Amino acid sequence: MENLAQTIISQYANSQTLISYLNSINAAIDPINMINSFYDSVWNISTANGWGLDVWGRIVGVSRIISIPGGNFLGFSQGSPSAFGFGQAPLFNGDASTSYSLSDSAFRLLILVKALSNISGSSSASYNNILMTLFPGRGNAYISNSSPMQSRLTFEFALQPFEIAILKNSGALSPPTGVNFQIMIVEFPYTFGFAQAGYSAVGFGQGTFFNGYA
Repeated sequence: MENLAQTIISQYANSQTLISYLNSINAAIDPINMINSFYDSVWNISTANGWGLDVWGRIVGVSRIISIPGGNFLGFSQGSPSAFGFGQAPLFNGDASTSYSLSDSAFRLLILVKALSNISGSSSASYNNILMTLFPGRGNAYISNSSPMQSRLTFEFALQPFEIAILKNSGALSPPTGVNFQIMIVEFPYTFGFAQAGYSAVGFGQGTFFNGYA
């Protein structure tokens, strides 16, 4: 209570013992510090941390712990883009994924993106807005229709394994019902291509082949 003196009747207003006693009680039970701490650590998404962000994650429907696909394994080309030949990768050991805990800053961004996804429509403009929010200042990222009931998320920059896991496993970008998302990473200007591929594709001896979808 800020105006404690106003609650003391005039005949006790100059009693130092009483005033000191009441000030001590007021300091012990005054909730203002606890309220400010709760606001900063939990309620305000911009400053929330730790447990507070975990609460926000449960509210919007995402988890700090995400599953990341495991490393490269020996396999034939039909296996996956991460299949490698003899002497290049070990045999599959039965564990194709690992758990990764996002930092507070990464988890905060994921929460905001999931909240935006929860209230947005399933339009291309909405998905593009979400992609540019999730990966600001990294380069072009956009959605396009690749075939019936199939949409492609194209990234013209490299993605870290945990970022791919966010796109695939976090639920932040849920496709419309019956539609499948395909993730294509094309690092310009390091990808080989002919003129029809676009102005960013480079020629022989200047770039590598596109190595598949994430």
